[in-house]
Amino acid sequence: MKKSLERFKRFEEEFDNLIKKAAEKQHKKKKLTARERIGLLLDKGSFIEIGKFEENRLKEFGLDKKRILSDAVVTGYGTIGGRKVCIFSQDFSFSGGTLGEVHSKKISEIIELAIETGVPIIGIYDSGGARIQEGVISLDAYAKIFRLNVKASGIIPQFSLILGPCAGGASYSPALTDFIFMVKGISEMFITGPGVIKEATGEKVSMEELGSGYIHSKVSGVCHFFLENEKECMKKFMELFSYMPSNYLQFPPKESEYDSVERKNNSLLRIVPENLDKAYDMRDVINELFDRGSFLEVQKEYSPNIIVGFARLGGIAVGVVANQPKFKAGCLDIESSQKLSRFVNFCDSFNFPIINLVDVPGYLPGKNEEHHGIIRHGADILFAYASATVPKISLIIRKAYGGAYIALASKELGFDQVIAWPTAIIAVMGTKEACKILYKKEAEKARNLSKFLLEKQKEYEEKYLNPYFAARVGAIDMIIDPVRSREYLFKILNAILEKRQVVVPKKHGNIPL
Repeated sequence: MKKSLERFKRFEEEFDNLIKKAAEKQHKKKKLTARERIGLLLDKGSFIEIGKFEENRLKEFGLDKKRILSDAVVTGYGTIGGRKVCIFSQDFSFSGGTLGEVHSKKISEIIELAIETGVPIIGIYDSGGARIQEGVISLDAYAKIFRLNVKASGIIPQFSLILGPCAGGASYSPALTDFIFMVKGISEMFITGPGVIKEATGEKVSMEELGSGYIHSKVSGVCHFFLENEKECMKKFMELFSYMPSNYLQFPPKESEYDSVERKNNSLLRIVPENLDKAYDMRDVINELFDRGSFLEVQKEYSPNIIVGFARLGGIAVGVVANQPKFKAGCLDIESSQKLSRFVNFCDSFNFPIINLVDVPGYLPGKNEEHHGIIRHGADILFAYASATVPKISLIIRKAYGGAYIALASKELGFDQVIAWPTAIIAVMGTKEACKILYKKEAEKARNLSKFLLEKQKEYEEKYLNPYFAARVGAIDMIIDPVRSREYLFKILNAILEKRQVVVPKKHGNIPL
């Protein structure tokens, strides 16, 4: 036994020395190592590494002359705040973190373990992509991971931290997960790099312009959180993780400490202008309605005309969807439809009640929107809300016009409770447009057209552009004092929190992507 232990000690010392030597390369690039990153996320001393001593088995094209320790990926499990998680972290310091047969086997096994034990999976990506020396084996290895990402989808939360390059087919795995984090200066995601693009199309583009965290957080919408450095990234991840249940059978964690649910919202009268043409920042409304400091916005820079994120109301975790009048008047368009639909799908998968704050003039008009499929993408919203079985509450603040009203506030689409402020306007379209259609024949005969239209517009506004007609026909459940919005939202949420909905058995729907 003594000799065996001495041999094991020498083996571990040799391994640790090689790891330390490789770590120096990573530190020179101002990047943390794979194990340091895990250490920042997990509770101290909780990490159990699996497959630590596994190495590449294939030896062609010079692979026999170098050791790829742990086959360039660290896998295992541990806890965050006492909650179990599975994790893998690619190690760029060995063979550029490239993925081959063993590397894929380790990642696949830890994802399988996460599914079987019902715990979140965290992937830290820092890799040059497929290991070319292993040929088609490395490509099939990616396919196995993709299949497991899909298998895990809706069962356990999946998180991707891009802390280095994530190139080619490798980028599809993070894209199949629920949330992607990227960091300024070190994160890269792209299918084809600048060199290939130049050769294929003649287009010159820098890595920063092509696949940086900035581009993916603001332009493509691939990235959900874009941070200044790795430590800020870990901090933001912890904030998001605090909202997450471990799996689809659980409810999001509830906070025991929060400000009074009966707190009056007097400042809302100042924040929201009565003049429909005046913009305001919906974030001010969100911060006033929900528990102080609890709002965590998702995809903040992408499609800013819609706001999505997590918050707490009386300690209960909820998903928040809100129009942002500061951008495009809060209209729904192609990008916001995609952003909103995916968020609603996630909330439904993991039992987050959804609260809509509605102030929307409709879908964005224009040839560009029509030609790029606003009908199809707008239908994504309808599909997401109609199929969601979690509690759904809609608060109409000002405008709710046309198809956008249907998508965000119609009880017939499946919203459990729809409430409105006295300032709410629910209509097919705006006053001027409606009157031109409704009174077209009378207008042709009018002696004073402008006076006639003004009178009819006033009549129309008094009859329809208020919440009372909608209340009389049962389209909304109650009209509330804005000052008591937080109180009402909490009481409604508490009343319907444990609702159950029978779902017709089927394989799955066909979402109009």
